[in-house]
Amino acid sequence: MGRHPEVVWAQRSDKVFLTVELPDAKNPVVKFEPDGKFLFSATVGSEDQPYEIILDLFGKVNTESSKVSVGSRNILCIAQKNETGWWKRLLSSEGKPPPYVKVDWNKWVDEDEEKESKLDNFDMGGMNDYSSYDAGEDEADSDDEGMLYLPELEKAS
Repeated sequence: MGRHPEVVWAQRSDKVFLTVELPDAKNPVVKFEPDGKFLFSATVGSEDQPYEIILDLFGKVNTESSKVSVGSRNILCIAQKNETGWWKRLLSSEGKPPPYVKVDWNKWVDEDEEKESKLDNFDMGGMNDYSSYDAGEDEADSDDEGMLYLPELEKAS
């Protein structure tokens, strides 16, 4: 069994943002299942260290409308919810989530602030439809066009 990459998440009433933080991932495989299962695997480094994760999401997802974008620093997945509404949590199981699953505070908005969110108009033009995502394609070398990144901060002297 491989290591678990860090996954950060945020949601809107109609979608869930899952960002797999795994720089220089090779041969990433991303799969959504209609029942809400999210599967990810990739290798990293010269020794091809395997990373994998399986998450049972709180609700069902529409695999046809979900999207995936593979960048050199991370893999951004947008899972379209089958039913509009806010999930109580990301995972179906109650209790504390695993340590490698964290909230993405950069994308997070509260339910009552959703209409004001800038990410509601998030440009998904550069993202691949999940239904046409070919996990065999080597997209890890693609540029990061369309991805959201915070600017690099310089260390204070």
